[in-house]
Amino acid sequence: MVDRNDIKEHMEVIGADGVHVGTVDHVNGDRIKLTKADSGQGSHEGHHHYISLGLVAEVEDDRVRLSANGDVAVLFEEEEDSA
Repeated sequence: MVDRNDIKEHMEVIGADGVHVGTVDHVNGDRIKLTKADSGQGSHEGHHHYISLGLVAEVEDDRVRLSANGDVAVLFEEEEDSA
């Protein structure tokens, strides 16, 4: 597992396929809190989403690469109160 201390604010979160999934707001426990700007549309718009640290494959340069492709990774996003 990746060291959570390697994940920094404003890093880009990408899927295994290189597709943009979000931007790190900060690490909260065992989850990455994404910025509201990457919150999606409709009922998902305007609030934070989270990605489990368990989905992180590696931290490279200024990017957090997930083990799942971008279109699959967004299905694993959690709402704020899903802790």
